[in-house]
Amino acid sequence: MRRILYLIHRWTGIAMCALMALWFVSGMVMLFVGYPKLTPAERLAALPPLAAGCCIEPAQALARSHHPAAVQVITLTSIAGRPYYQLLEQDGRTTQVDAATGALAPKPDAQAAVAAARMFNPGASARYAGLVEEDRWTHSRGLNPHRPLHVVELDDDAATRVYVSSATGQVMLDAPRAERYWNFAGAWLHWLYMLRQQNTDPVWTWTLIGLSAVGVLSAVTGMVNGVQRWRFRGRYKSGARTPYREFAMRWHHVLGLAFGLVLCTWMFSGLMSMNPLGVFNARGTKPDAAAMQGGAPASVRLAQPVAQVLALLHTQSFKPRELEWRVLGGEPFIVARDGRNDTRIVAAGGHGLPPTMQCDTRIAAACGDGLTVAKQWEPARLEAVARKLLPYPVRLFEMVTAPDAYYYQRGDASMYGGNERRLPALRVVFDDPGHTWVYLDAATGQVALSVDSTQRVGRWLFNFLHSWDVPALLSPVHGGARIAVLIALSAGGLLLSATAIVIALRRLRRMA
Repeated sequence: MRRILYLIHRWTGIAMCALMALWFVSGMVMLFVGYPKLTPAERLAALPPLAAGCCIEPAQALARSHHPAAVQVITLTSIAGRPYYQLLEQDGRTTQVDAATGALAPKPDAQAAVAAARMFNPGASARYAGLVEEDRWTHSRGLNPHRPLHVVELDDDAATRVYVSSATGQVMLDAPRAERYWNFAGAWLHWLYMLRQQNTDPVWTWTLIGLSAVGVLSAVTGMVNGVQRWRFRGRYKSGARTPYREFAMRWHHVLGLAFGLVLCTWMFSGLMSMNPLGVFNARGTKPDAAAMQGGAPASVRLAQPVAQVLALLHTQSFKPRELEWRVLGGEPFIVARDGRNDTRIVAAGGHGLPPTMQCDTRIAAACGDGLTVAKQWEPARLEAVARKLLPYPVRLFEMVTAPDAYYYQRGDASMYGGNERRLPALRVVFDDPGHTWVYLDAATGQVALSVDSTQRVGRWLFNFLHSWDVPALLSPVHGGARIAVLIALSAGGLLLSATAIVIALRRLRRMA
């Protein structure tokens, strides 16, 4: 058996040592430079504030929809500096209406893409670079509704490349030149994106799964062999605890014992990141957000004019860049977002005001003109509507005021950096077969995260083992120490891989 383990480690190591070294190098780069993305705060910061007298009413925009009663979300935003209503239709498509004229927006062309890019970065000249279905920086599935993408090159100091939606004309992604170049040594290399040909690519997926599995086998057999051959008591004739006299073999043995466990966990968690055979897919019933909402903004909306809503927000020194008409428990409200992605809830006052939205100075910023502006919903209101998410009893309601093991904000460099994890949030624990936990964002009333027991296991086997992303280690107090430790361990793994490369080359030369 020892001979078999030795041979397995030898040949899997020869096959994987160079790739493992590249994974260590690219992993260190990814700690600082992530795959290109446009975070919500970056997107909103590039939009102009909405003026009080800018726009027609939502009802006028809805008249331009093919099925007005079926519109799921109404959003007032800006595209290329002009206000537009975006109507999310039942089939997932978006209808866009000019909020100044009420006219349907034309399909975005090259000229519109350049205009959007110029507004995204005022002062920079822009050059249209063509239309792409997908390239090395646009593999994200979130871009699928916007493909193909217009590419615009900006002549700014960062040499930014901007990708504009062909469906909406909005800037969907920015990729400065430095970010692109670092990604060749970072995410693009780490995820072997040179092998990925399309957004859903089973060949790429199974190639990574296969390589990761071979890497796990190599790491585990190496650890077993290393422990078996190390003299914990006594020494070999050479006086050393390792039987190897040759420099590369001796240090491969020592470094393997020092960093082998980390290598095993990183290889295994990398394999788990690919969710092989869907082992971490949710097993339970998906939360029904529509049941919690109790209506759609197409038919349930605030009666007050949009100009009144905007004027009230401006009086509170809140400069909205975007408004979303929403419904919660059958009650209409508006979520306003500013350039920092801070939010306010606007709801009707008087008898139609939800009890939790009365002018309580603890949560309300302003009351007037039949409207209330508040920072968040109260827990009682969220608890009442959350029960409708699943047809099962609720075991626990808990307001989360600090990040927990599943609900936490990652930095911009992380692949999860674009996810919004606001605090406070209401954690709802259901007594369903999947033991589902749902987190409701108190600032928007929306489902921010839903994880069942299978997904929670996946969180530990991938996210924790791969990036040590528990909230305590991500905090400003310990974040620097986490980075330092990860770099030190990665450097050790890189040295281990380097000795393996030397040994592998020597073996292959001997065979030639």
